[in-house]
Amino acid sequence: MTDPARAVWRFEAIGTRWEIETAAPLEPAARAAASAVIDRFDQEWSRFRDDSVVARLARDGGTVPAPPDAADMLAAYAALTDATGGAVDPLVGDALAHRGYDAAYSLVDRGALPAAGDWRSRLSWDEEALRLAAPATIDVGALGKGRLVDLVCAALEPWTGGDLIVDAGGDIAVRGPVQRIGLEHPYDPSRAIGVWEVTDAALCASAVNHRAWGEGLHHVLDARTGEPVRTIAATWAVAHTAMTADAIATALFFAGGEQLAARWRVAWVRMSTDGTVDWSPGCPADVFTGSR
Repeated sequence: MTDPARAVWRFEAIGTRWEIETAAPLEPAARAAASAVIDRFDQEWSRFRDDSVVARLARDGGTVPAPPDAADMLAAYAALTDATGGAVDPLVGDALAHRGYDAAYSLVDRGALPAAGDWRSRLSWDEEALRLAAPATIDVGALGKGRLVDLVCAALEPWTGGDLIVDAGGDIAVRGPVQRIGLEHPYDPSRAIGVWEVTDAALCASAVNHRAWGEGLHHVLDARTGEPVRTIAATWAVAHTAMTADAIATALFFAGGEQLAARWRVAWVRMSTDGTVDWSPGCPADVFTGSR
């Protein structure tokens, strides 16, 4: 995807590889602004560091000042939960840790840990405060990386004039020139199942071959059962914001995701574990194979 005539800044952050492409090299002040946004988000929402806001709530519960992104992200989570019948849940962190995807990356499966009812009975928020009735681990993986991509785009806007591509491990925001983005085959990264032309929008992807370990274990759990999804292999979604695209890419692993995508006017492509590919009505992606 990278144009050799453009400048690319590559780095690692929040456990993933970033590539930020611009027409000209970013000034040190611009890089510092983007790095500060990423550091702040990680300090608040990471469940992999013991000094984060999420780690404090996991240890003690109680009330903390609401991070700036809490209201928007948790409102989106509420919509995801309602659309999927409870399959998507921001308190899935303990279930992920129980399957081995914990802060220490132990990768030791201790079995399924189903959700204890509707998370909104335990987690509440407003513009001022975030409250947990009892200790639990928040995991914003369903849409958090997309949110951070949006924040980095906003932070760099003063230096880029709207000509910018931010790619955080496959969650990609495009501002300016049209980009042809390959849809990576989840079982063969050297192949693509299609190509999507994107401009002034974001494409986010999710797949079971990423963040996978053990026998059939991966990061997409059904919160109701604590079990990994078995029927969907990969999803792609394009929306105006990366957070919205990321959220729909997660929702599409579950029944109800298609309906939420339609309400939010998000186009999508999805591949099942049997190799079948389907997509949203009117989706502009060029899909090489599959059936509706």
